[in-house]
Amino acid sequence: MAEHSPPDMNRGHGKKRGGTSGKVADFRYKRPSRPEKRSKNNGAKARDAKPRNAIGSQGPADTAAQFHRGRRQAYAALDLGTNNCRLLIARPSGENFTVIDAFSRVVRLGEGLAASGRLSEDAMERTLAALHVCAEKLRRRHVHLARSVATEACRRASNGAEFIERVREETGIALDIISAQEEARLAVLGCHILLEDGEGPAVIFDIGGGSTELVLVEPSGAVPRIIDWMSVPWGVVSLTDTVTGSDESEDLRLDRYRRMRKTVYDSFKPFAERIRDFTRGPHPIRLLGTSGTVTTLASLHLELPQYDRQAVDGLILPSQAMRDISLKLSHMSGDDRRQLPCIGDDRANLVVAGCAILESILDIWPSVTLGVADRGIREGILRSLMAADADGERSRAALQRMREQDV
Repeated sequence: MAEHSPPDMNRGHGKKRGGTSGKVADFRYKRPSRPEKRSKNNGAKARDAKPRNAIGSQGPADTAAQFHRGRRQAYAALDLGTNNCRLLIARPSGENFTVIDAFSRVVRLGEGLAASGRLSEDAMERTLAALHVCAEKLRRRHVHLARSVATEACRRASNGAEFIERVREETGIALDIISAQEEARLAVLGCHILLEDGEGPAVIFDIGGGSTELVLVEPSGAVPRIIDWMSVPWGVVSLTDTVTGSDESEDLRLDRYRRMRKTVYDSFKPFAERIRDFTRGPHPIRLLGTSGTVTTLASLHLELPQYDRQAVDGLILPSQAMRDISLKLSHMSGDDRRQLPCIGDDRANLVVAGCAILESILDIWPSVTLGVADRGIREGILRSLMAADADGERSRAALQRMREQDV
Protein backbone atom coordinates (compact mmCIF):
# COMPACT_ATOMS: atom_id res chain seq x y z
CA MET A 1 0.00 0.00 0.00
CA ALA A 2 1.05 3.59 -0.51
CA GLU A 3 2.27 5.41 2.55
CA HIS A 4 -0.41 8.00 1.93
CA SER A 5 -3.98 7.38 0.88
CA PRO A 6 -4.92 9.38 -2.23
CA PRO A 7 -7.27 12.29 -1.49
CA ASP A 8 -9.95 10.71 -3.68
CA MET A 9 -9.82 7.17 -4.97
CA ASN A 10 -13.13 7.24 -6.86
CA ARG A 11 -11.44 6.64 -10.19
CA GLY A 12 -12.50 4.48 -13.07
CA HIS A 13 -10.89 3.10 -16.17
CA GLY A 14 -11.84 2.22 -19.74
CA LYS A 15 -15.08 0.16 -18.83
CA LYS A 16 -7.44 12.33 -18.26
CA ARG A 17 1.19 32.97 -7.86
CA GLY A 18 -0.40 34.57 -10.70
CA GLY A 19 1.89 35.67 -13.46
CA THR A 20 1.75 37.46 -16.74
CA SER A 21 -0.40 36.46 -19.65
CA GLY A 22 0.87 34.31 -22.45
CA LYS A 23 2.04 35.94 -25.65
CA VAL A 24 -0.14 36.03 -28.73
CA ALA A 25 0.89 33.02 -30.75
CA ASP A 26 0.47 33.54 -34.48
CA PHE A 27 1.68 30.17 -35.73
CA ARG A 28 0.34 27.20 -37.60
CA TYR A 29 -0.48 24.51 -35.07
CA LYS A 30 0.95 21.57 -36.95
CA ARG A 31 2.98 18.51 -36.11
CA PRO A 32 6.65 19.48 -35.72
CA SER A 33 9.50 17.69 -37.40
CA ARG A 34 11.12 14.81 -35.58
CA PRO A 35 14.49 15.63 -34.03
CA GLU A 36 17.68 14.05 -35.28
CA LYS A 37 20.29 12.77 -32.88
CA ARG A 38 21.09 15.66 -30.59
CA SER A 39 24.07 16.93 -28.74
CA LYS A 40 23.22 18.63 -25.49
CA ASN A 41 25.71 21.34 -26.40
CA ASN A 42 23.89 22.53 -29.47
CA GLY A 43 21.11 24.11 -27.37
CA ALA A 44 18.64 23.93 -30.26
CA LYS A 45 16.28 21.36 -31.67
CA ALA A 46 17.47 19.57 -34.78
CA ARG A 47 14.81 18.75 -37.35
CA ASP A 48 14.78 16.27 -40.19
CA ALA A 49 13.69 17.10 -43.70
CA LYS A 50 10.72 14.74 -43.83
CA PRO A 51 7.48 16.73 -43.77
CA ARG A 52 5.02 15.87 -41.01
CA ASN A 53 1.26 15.90 -40.93
CA ALA A 54 -0.57 18.63 -39.09
CA ILE A 55 -2.92 18.09 -36.20
CA GLY A 56 -6.19 16.79 -37.58
CA SER A 57 -4.74 16.11 -41.03
CA GLN A 58 -6.30 12.65 -41.14
CA GLY A 59 -9.30 12.93 -38.87
CA PRO A 60 -12.47 14.89 -38.20
CA ALA A 61 -10.62 18.14 -37.55
CA ASP A 62 -9.13 17.99 -41.05
CA THR A 63 -12.61 17.71 -42.52
CA ALA A 64 -13.65 20.65 -40.40
CA ALA A 65 -10.63 22.66 -41.48
CA GLN A 66 -11.36 22.03 -45.17
CA PHE A 67 -15.00 22.94 -44.70
CA HIS A 68 -14.08 26.21 -42.99
CA ARG A 69 -11.33 27.13 -45.44
CA GLY A 70 -11.59 30.83 -46.09
CA ARG A 71 -13.94 31.42 -43.19
CA ARG A 72 -13.01 33.63 -40.24
CA GLN A 73 -14.73 32.00 -37.28
CA ALA A 74 -12.66 31.79 -34.14
CA TYR A 75 -12.86 28.85 -31.74
CA ALA A 76 -11.67 28.82 -28.14
CA ALA A 77 -10.64 26.22 -25.58
CA LEU A 78 -10.12 27.04 -21.92
CA ASP A 79 -8.60 24.54 -19.48
CA LEU A 80 -8.78 25.39 -15.78
CA GLY A 81 -6.56 22.98 -13.93
CA THR A 82 -5.35 22.61 -10.38
CA ASN A 83 -2.31 24.79 -11.00
CA ASN A 84 -2.82 26.62 -14.29
CA CYS A 85 -5.43 28.49 -16.29
CA ARG A 86 -4.83 28.19 -20.04
CA LEU A 87 -6.68 29.53 -23.07
CA LEU A 88 -6.24 29.02 -26.82
CA ILE A 89 -8.17 30.87 -29.52
CA ALA A 90 -7.73 29.59 -33.07
CA ARG A 91 -9.10 29.64 -36.60
CA PRO A 92 -9.11 26.75 -39.09
CA SER A 93 -6.31 27.20 -41.61
CA GLY A 94 -6.18 24.68 -44.40
CA GLU A 95 -5.12 21.35 -42.95
CA ASN A 96 -4.08 22.99 -39.69
CA PHE A 97 -5.44 25.58 -37.36
CA THR A 98 -3.78 28.86 -36.54
CA VAL A 99 -3.65 30.11 -32.97
CA ILE A 100 -4.53 33.80 -32.92
CA ASP A 101 -4.44 34.37 -29.17
CA ALA A 102 -3.20 32.49 -26.13
CA PHE A 103 -3.09 32.94 -22.38
CA SER A 104 -1.51 31.00 -19.55
CA ARG A 105 -1.22 31.84 -15.88
CA VAL A 106 -0.24 29.90 -12.77
CA VAL A 107 -3.24 30.36 -10.45
CA ARG A 108 -2.69 27.55 -7.92
CA LEU A 109 -6.42 26.90 -7.63
CA GLY A 110 -5.79 23.67 -5.72
CA GLU A 111 -3.49 25.20 -3.11
CA GLY A 112 -4.40 23.72 0.29
CA LEU A 113 -7.14 21.55 -1.18
CA ALA A 114 -5.59 18.26 -0.02
CA ALA A 115 -5.82 19.38 3.61
CA SER A 116 -9.11 21.30 3.65
CA GLY A 117 -11.16 19.68 0.88
CA ARG A 118 -12.17 23.17 -0.26
CA LEU A 119 -10.96 25.85 -2.66
CA SER A 120 -9.53 28.70 -0.62
CA GLU A 121 -10.69 32.27 -1.06
CA ASP A 122 -7.21 33.43 -2.12
CA ALA A 123 -6.99 30.67 -4.73
CA MET A 124 -10.42 31.52 -6.11
CA GLU A 125 -9.55 35.23 -6.30
CA ARG A 126 -6.34 34.49 -8.22
CA THR A 127 -8.25 32.26 -10.60
CA LEU A 128 -11.04 34.76 -11.13
CA ALA A 129 -8.48 37.43 -12.02
CA ALA A 130 -7.08 35.13 -14.73
CA LEU A 131 -10.56 34.21 -15.98
CA HIS A 132 -11.47 37.90 -16.34
CA VAL A 133 -8.49 38.21 -18.71
CA CYS A 134 -9.74 35.17 -20.63
CA ALA A 135 -13.26 36.59 -20.85
CA GLU A 136 -11.94 39.83 -22.33
CA LYS A 137 -9.92 37.92 -24.92
CA LEU A 138 -12.98 35.88 -25.88
CA ARG A 139 -15.00 39.05 -26.40
CA ARG A 140 -12.28 40.86 -28.30
CA ARG A 141 -11.67 37.93 -30.65
CA HIS A 142 -15.41 37.48 -31.40
CA VAL A 143 -15.23 33.76 -30.65
CA HIS A 144 -17.74 31.71 -32.63
CA LEU A 145 -17.68 28.55 -30.46
CA ALA A 146 -15.94 27.90 -27.16
CA ARG A 147 -15.69 25.19 -24.56
CA SER A 148 -14.32 25.83 -21.07
CA VAL A 149 -13.49 22.93 -18.78
CA ALA A 150 -12.40 22.52 -15.16
CA THR A 151 -10.61 19.43 -13.93
CA GLU A 152 -9.37 17.81 -10.71
CA ALA A 153 -9.46 20.74 -8.28
CA CYS A 154 -13.10 21.49 -9.02
CA ARG A 155 -13.97 17.78 -9.13
CA ARG A 156 -12.63 17.23 -5.63
CA ALA A 157 -13.48 20.47 -3.85
CA SER A 158 -16.66 20.50 -1.80
CA ASN A 159 -17.26 24.06 -3.02
CA GLY A 160 -16.27 23.31 -6.61
CA ALA A 161 -19.78 23.68 -8.04
CA GLU A 162 -20.29 26.87 -6.06
CA PHE A 163 -17.10 28.30 -7.54
CA ILE A 164 -18.19 27.36 -11.07
CA GLU A 165 -21.40 29.34 -10.58
CA ARG A 166 -19.44 32.30 -9.22
CA VAL A 167 -17.23 32.23 -12.31
CA ARG A 168 -20.29 32.29 -14.57
CA GLU A 169 -21.83 35.22 -12.71
CA GLU A 170 -18.66 37.31 -12.56
CA THR A 171 -17.03 36.56 -15.91
CA GLY A 172 -19.72 35.03 -18.12
CA ILE A 173 -17.57 31.92 -18.66
CA ALA A 174 -19.54 28.69 -18.26
CA LEU A 175 -17.07 26.11 -17.00
CA ASP A 176 -17.87 22.42 -17.36
CA ILE A 177 -16.41 20.17 -14.65
CA ILE A 178 -15.35 17.22 -16.78
CA SER A 179 -14.75 13.66 -15.60
CA ALA A 180 -11.29 12.13 -15.40
CA GLN A 181 -12.24 9.94 -18.36
CA GLU A 182 -13.14 12.95 -20.50
CA GLU A 183 -9.92 14.66 -19.42
CA ALA A 184 -7.93 11.64 -20.60
CA ARG A 185 -9.82 11.49 -23.90
CA LEU A 186 -9.23 15.15 -24.68
CA ALA A 187 -5.54 14.90 -23.83
CA VAL A 188 -5.14 11.98 -26.23
CA LEU A 189 -7.09 13.77 -28.95
CA GLY A 190 -4.89 16.82 -28.57
CA CYS A 191 -1.44 15.25 -28.58
CA HIS A 192 -1.54 11.72 -30.07
CA ILE A 193 -0.08 12.87 -33.39
CA LEU A 194 3.25 13.36 -31.62
CA LEU A 195 3.58 9.67 -30.78
CA GLU A 196 6.90 8.25 -31.86
CA ASP A 197 6.63 6.12 -35.01
CA GLY A 198 6.42 2.42 -34.30
CA GLU A 199 4.27 -0.65 -33.94
CA GLY A 200 2.14 -1.80 -31.04
CA PRO A 201 0.41 0.06 -28.22
CA ALA A 202 1.62 3.21 -26.50
CA VAL A 203 1.05 4.94 -23.17
CA ILE A 204 0.10 8.63 -23.17
CA PHE A 205 0.24 10.34 -19.80
CA ASP A 206 -0.76 13.75 -18.52
CA ILE A 207 0.83 14.89 -15.24
CA GLY A 208 -1.46 17.64 -14.01
CA GLY A 209 -1.69 19.68 -10.87
CA GLY A 210 -4.23 17.52 -9.06
CA SER A 211 -4.18 14.25 -10.96
CA THR A 212 -2.29 12.15 -13.47
CA GLU A 213 -4.03 10.40 -16.35
CA LEU A 214 -2.56 7.27 -17.94
CA VAL A 215 -4.01 6.07 -21.25
CA LEU A 216 -3.10 2.93 -23.18
CA VAL A 217 -3.78 3.50 -26.87
CA GLU A 218 -3.54 1.47 -30.04
CA PRO A 219 -2.63 3.82 -32.91
CA SER A 220 -5.04 3.06 -35.72
CA GLY A 221 -6.54 5.42 -38.26
CA ALA A 222 -6.87 9.12 -37.64
CA VAL A 223 -7.33 8.87 -33.88
CA PRO A 224 -5.87 6.10 -31.72
CA ARG A 225 -8.19 3.63 -30.05
CA ILE A 226 -8.21 3.90 -26.26
CA ILE A 227 -7.72 0.39 -24.85
CA ASP A 228 -7.67 1.27 -21.16
CA TRP A 229 -7.07 4.25 -18.91
CA MET A 230 -6.64 5.27 -15.31
CA SER A 231 -6.63 8.52 -13.36
CA VAL A 232 -4.95 8.82 -9.97
CA PRO A 233 -5.33 11.94 -7.82
CA TRP A 234 -1.61 12.59 -7.67
CA GLY A 235 -0.45 15.67 -9.54
CA VAL A 236 2.34 18.10 -8.78
CA VAL A 237 0.19 20.11 -6.35
CA SER A 238 -1.67 17.29 -4.59
CA LEU A 239 1.48 15.17 -4.19
CA THR A 240 3.49 18.13 -2.89
CA ASP A 241 0.79 19.01 -0.39
CA THR A 242 0.26 15.43 0.80
CA VAL A 243 3.78 13.96 1.00
CA THR A 244 5.37 16.60 3.18
CA GLY A 245 8.99 16.91 4.29
CA SER A 246 11.86 19.22 5.07
CA ASP A 247 14.11 21.01 2.59
CA GLU A 248 16.85 21.62 5.17
CA SER A 249 19.23 18.86 4.14
CA GLU A 250 19.91 16.65 1.15
CA ASP A 251 19.09 13.51 3.12
CA LEU A 252 15.67 14.87 4.10
CA ARG A 253 14.95 15.96 0.54
CA LEU A 254 15.84 12.52 -0.81
CA ASP A 255 13.72 10.81 1.84
CA ARG A 256 10.72 12.86 0.78
CA TYR A 257 11.40 12.12 -2.88
CA ARG A 258 11.56 8.38 -2.13
CA ARG A 259 8.21 8.55 -0.35
CA MET A 260 6.69 10.48 -3.25
CA ARG A 261 7.84 7.86 -5.73
CA LYS A 262 6.53 4.98 -3.64
CA THR A 263 3.16 6.67 -3.17
CA VAL A 264 2.69 7.21 -6.89
CA TYR A 265 4.13 3.84 -7.90
CA ASP A 266 1.69 2.00 -5.66
CA SER A 267 -1.22 3.95 -7.16
CA PHE A 268 -0.13 3.08 -10.70
CA LYS A 269 0.33 -0.66 -10.06
CA PRO A 270 -3.32 -1.72 -10.64
CA PHE A 271 -3.26 -0.12 -14.08
CA ALA A 272 0.11 -1.69 -14.88
CA GLU A 273 -1.29 -5.11 -13.97
CA ARG A 274 -4.39 -4.63 -16.12
CA ILE A 275 -2.43 -3.76 -19.24
CA ARG A 276 0.47 -6.16 -18.68
CA ASP A 277 -0.38 -8.33 -21.69
CA PHE A 278 -0.43 -5.31 -24.00
CA THR A 279 2.91 -3.90 -22.84
CA ARG A 280 4.88 -7.14 -22.99
CA GLY A 281 4.42 -7.78 -26.69
CA PRO A 282 7.09 -8.00 -29.39
CA HIS A 283 7.26 -4.22 -29.83
CA PRO A 284 8.81 -1.88 -27.24
CA ILE A 285 6.33 0.36 -25.48
CA ARG A 286 6.24 3.99 -26.58
CA LEU A 287 5.65 6.80 -24.10
CA LEU A 288 4.32 10.30 -24.73
CA GLY A 289 4.00 12.82 -21.93
CA THR A 290 1.94 16.00 -22.02
CA SER A 291 2.50 18.23 -19.02
CA GLY A 292 4.53 21.06 -17.56
CA THR A 293 6.79 18.48 -15.94
CA VAL A 294 8.00 16.86 -19.15
CA THR A 295 8.29 20.16 -21.04
CA THR A 296 10.29 21.70 -18.18
CA LEU A 297 12.67 18.75 -17.97
CA ALA A 298 13.07 18.78 -21.75
CA SER A 299 14.01 22.46 -21.57
CA LEU A 300 16.66 21.67 -18.98
CA HIS A 301 17.97 18.83 -21.16
CA LEU A 302 18.32 21.24 -24.08
CA GLU A 303 19.91 23.83 -21.77
CA LEU A 304 17.52 26.50 -23.03
CA PRO A 305 17.98 29.95 -21.48
CA GLN A 306 14.20 30.34 -21.51
CA TYR A 307 11.28 28.18 -22.50
CA ASP A 308 10.85 27.71 -26.25
CA ARG A 309 7.75 25.78 -27.26
CA GLN A 310 8.95 25.18 -30.81
CA ALA A 311 12.11 23.51 -29.52
CA VAL A 312 10.26 21.26 -27.06
CA ASP A 313 6.92 20.25 -28.60
CA GLY A 314 7.38 16.97 -30.46
CA LEU A 315 10.83 16.24 -29.04
CA ILE A 316 11.89 12.61 -28.57
CA LEU A 317 14.37 12.27 -25.72
CA PRO A 318 16.31 9.43 -24.10
CA SER A 319 14.37 8.40 -21.01
CA GLN A 320 17.59 8.10 -19.06
CA ALA A 321 18.30 11.78 -19.67
CA MET A 322 14.97 12.65 -18.04
CA ARG A 323 15.79 10.36 -15.12
CA ASP A 324 19.19 12.02 -14.66
CA ILE A 325 17.61 15.48 -14.54
CA SER A 326 14.92 14.27 -12.13
CA LEU A 327 17.53 12.85 -9.77
CA LYS A 328 19.55 16.06 -9.93
CA LEU A 329 16.51 18.17 -9.06
CA SER A 330 15.57 15.89 -6.17
CA HIS A 331 18.99 16.53 -4.59
CA MET A 332 18.77 20.32 -4.95
CA SER A 333 17.28 22.77 -2.48
CA GLY A 334 14.31 24.88 -3.44
CA ASP A 335 16.48 27.99 -3.62
CA ASP A 336 18.89 26.28 -6.02
CA ARG A 337 16.03 25.06 -8.22
CA ARG A 338 14.68 28.60 -8.47
CA GLN A 339 17.91 29.69 -10.12
CA LEU A 340 17.54 27.25 -13.00
CA PRO A 341 16.22 28.53 -16.34
CA CYS A 342 12.67 27.44 -17.19
CA ILE A 343 11.81 26.70 -13.54
CA GLY A 344 11.80 29.92 -11.50
CA ASP A 345 9.56 30.62 -8.53
CA ASP A 346 6.36 29.09 -9.92
CA ARG A 347 7.73 25.58 -10.47
CA ALA A 348 10.55 25.36 -7.91
CA ASN A 349 8.41 23.74 -5.23
CA LEU A 350 6.33 21.57 -7.56
CA VAL A 351 8.78 20.19 -10.08
CA VAL A 352 10.15 17.56 -7.69
CA ALA A 353 6.71 15.99 -7.35
CA GLY A 354 6.46 15.95 -11.13
CA CYS A 355 9.84 14.21 -11.31
CA ALA A 356 8.64 11.58 -8.83
CA ILE A 357 5.56 10.89 -10.95
CA LEU A 358 7.59 10.72 -14.15
CA GLU A 359 10.16 8.36 -12.66
CA SER A 360 7.39 6.09 -11.37
CA ILE A 361 6.01 5.88 -14.91
CA LEU A 362 9.47 5.03 -16.26
CA ASP A 363 9.90 2.41 -13.52
CA ILE A 364 6.78 0.61 -14.72
CA TRP A 365 7.28 1.12 -18.46
CA PRO A 366 11.05 1.39 -19.04
CA SER A 367 10.93 2.80 -22.53
CA VAL A 368 14.24 3.80 -24.09
CA THR A 369 12.80 7.07 -25.32
CA LEU A 370 10.15 9.53 -24.20
CA GLY A 371 8.04 11.81 -26.38
CA VAL A 372 7.30 15.35 -25.18
CA ALA A 373 4.11 17.26 -26.03
CA ASP A 374 3.33 20.88 -25.28
CA ARG A 375 -0.29 20.34 -26.23
CA GLY A 376 -3.19 18.38 -24.86
CA ILE A 377 -6.66 19.18 -23.52
CA ARG A 378 -7.07 22.56 -25.21
CA GLU A 379 -6.03 21.21 -28.60
CA GLY A 380 -8.36 18.26 -28.13
CA ILE A 381 -11.22 20.65 -27.41
CA LEU A 382 -10.45 22.75 -30.49
CA ARG A 383 -10.43 19.70 -32.73
CA SER A 384 -13.74 18.54 -31.29
CA LEU A 385 -15.36 21.96 -31.70
CA MET A 386 -14.23 22.40 -35.28
CA ALA A 387 -15.29 18.90 -36.29
CA ALA A 388 -18.70 19.19 -34.64
CA ASP A 389 -19.35 22.62 -36.14
CA ALA A 390 -18.40 21.41 -39.61
CA ASP A 391 -20.70 18.40 -39.28
CA GLY A 392 -23.54 20.67 -38.22
CA GLU A 393 -22.95 23.04 -41.12
CA ARG A 394 -22.93 20.19 -43.62
CA SER A 395 -26.15 18.79 -42.18
CA ARG A 396 -27.85 22.18 -42.41
CA ALA A 397 -26.61 22.63 -45.97
CA ALA A 398 -27.90 19.20 -46.97
CA LEU A 399 -31.28 19.95 -45.39
CA GLN A 400 -31.47 23.25 -47.26
CA ARG A 401 -30.74 21.49 -50.57
CA MET A 402 -33.48 18.98 -49.88
CA ARG A 403 -35.93 21.78 -49.18
CA GLU A 404 -34.99 23.57 -52.36
CA GLN A 405 -35.49 20.38 -54.40
CA ASP A 406 -38.97 19.94 -52.91
CA VAL A 407 -40.05 23.41 -53.92
